[in-house]
Amino acid sequence: MNKHPNLIKPILISFLLFLGLQACTKSASLKPDDIKPDSGTVITKPTDPAAVATQGFFLDYWQPKSLVVPMFTDVETVPAGAVDATVTIDAEKVITKVSPYLFGNNINTFMGQVVTEPVLIKNLTNLAPNIIRAPGGSLSDLFFWSAVPGGKPSDVPASITVMGNKLGTDTAFWYGKNTAAWTLSVGNYYQTLQTTNSKGIITINYGYARYGTSTHPDQAAAHMAAEWVRYDGGRTKFWEIGNENYGIWEAGYKIDITQNKDGQPETLTGALYGQHFKVFADSMRKAAAEVHSTIKIGAVMTASAVLGGTIIPNWNADVLAAINTYADFYIVHNYYTPFAENSTAATILNTPATETRNMMSYIQASTSVTPKPIALSEWNIQATGNNQDVSNIAGLHAAMVLGELVQNKYGEASRWALAGVWNKGDDMDMFTAGDEPEGTAKWSPRPAFFYMYYFQKYFGDRMVSSTVTGSTDLVSYASTFTSGQAGVVLINKGTANHVVTLDMKNFKAGARYYYYTLNGGADATFSRKVIVNGIGPSGVSGGPDDYTSVKPFSTNVVKGLKVNVPAYGAVFLAVESK
Repeated sequence: MNKHPNLIKPILISFLLFLGLQACTKSASLKPDDIKPDSGTVITKPTDPAAVATQGFFLDYWQPKSLVVPMFTDVETVPAGAVDATVTIDAEKVITKVSPYLFGNNINTFMGQVVTEPVLIKNLTNLAPNIIRAPGGSLSDLFFWSAVPGGKPSDVPASITVMGNKLGTDTAFWYGKNTAAWTLSVGNYYQTLQTTNSKGIITINYGYARYGTSTHPDQAAAHMAAEWVRYDGGRTKFWEIGNENYGIWEAGYKIDITQNKDGQPETLTGALYGQHFKVFADSMRKAAAEVHSTIKIGAVMTASAVLGGTIIPNWNADVLAAINTYADFYIVHNYYTPFAENSTAATILNTPATETRNMMSYIQASTSVTPKPIALSEWNIQATGNNQDVSNIAGLHAAMVLGELVQNKYGEASRWALAGVWNKGDDMDMFTAGDEPEGTAKWSPRPAFFYMYYFQKYFGDRMVSSTVTGSTDLVSYASTFTSGQAGVVLINKGTANHVVTLDMKNFKAGARYYYYTLNGGADATFSRKVIVNGIGPSGVSGGPDDYTSVKPFSTNVVKGLKVNVPAYGAVFLAVESK
């Protein structure tokens, strides 16, 4: 819904201490993964598990990660106070390799041309989402990728009706060749991908197969999709046919049957979508072969039986009965919290584990005959009324979702979205569009940006076993890097600080560990600020202005692997190996 790594085998990495620096700032010396542990210490070599069906070809793009920490701020002492929780990490127990496509985002066609915005491009490049979905949610079913403004196909009616609202085509439709400053052209979407070193995932216009007035609207819409594949020329591997087409909010869910010429019913069914899916897939695969490309095509599925207040119990079964194995992957969306509820912090932070697990169970059960990779191509929270969407809590939620997506072995995920409208704080977007009442600078990152940025920074290429004892407030996600280090994400869902010690098994710790501590401001539970190692924003929202220069804290391992995880905060930590 439009809710408005080609690395070679790591080589020896070493850094000389820089002379003349301040006493609090030092240079890290990191050890490679092939240095043997001390004599007498038995380390069990890990074994990578095979990719499961829900990851599939998305994991083909896995690449090893190397961690380099050139500068740090020395913390001479470990946190005061008694340890009240222990995180046990077993580096031998590999849960999965980490798909690089779990850190994606959604671009919005109404956020401007993007490549003309250097601040946004810099922040987006630093975020490294790896994959960016376009053209944007529900408007995908109203998007004519190759048309200039007003150049809709002749078989598109003068107006269409969505949820009882009659929409004139001048205001309803979107055009891929619109070069106005306020929108995003298809050409500049591709330029954004190239500039930020990202891959694309494109949602084509399925709705046109429903509201088109030609003799065979499904063929007309499939031809338009195939032409996009030809134009793309192999740049994009992943394609979605439609967006949430099971929903009453989507263009084409209901049509004016008096204008339809091929006998389609007024209301879309899963069976009809499946029938149309095969027409699209045949045309798009033929086009891909013509440009010597191989593409993967996703089918729209539901993540539960109730979405947006609408009961949709049979969609998945009906689609699969029609397409059988025709789809390459399945698409689901999830906005985690109850719709339009003024949710508490506890409600929000309890959803990542349960919803991510339940969603995977539902989709696996409903597609058990033909299992495929799963793409969660839209996700966020949909709480309202108290700045939840733009808060530090939303940032914590984002970090937890990333951890749960890896743990539950999803193939791809894209958070909704990069930018939109302020809407009195009910704005799910990662960057401000410059319309906040206090005049926050345009393209300033919101808290979720910082949590996702530091998650990738200190999370490795393999997830390993991690358990928490002593507190139910704490959640941990552990990993290892091919370059040898261990990375740990510690989340505190509670209202009190916790002193945590790490118990590392099958891992020989090196000289130092490094960490970033993130937490909200003292102004509110749903603070719009995020403090990174004690450094906050210069304004009323977001995080450190120069976040890329914030140095990690570091402590010598001989003092104990011990950190303080603040209330409603997180620690992103890396441990050197011997």
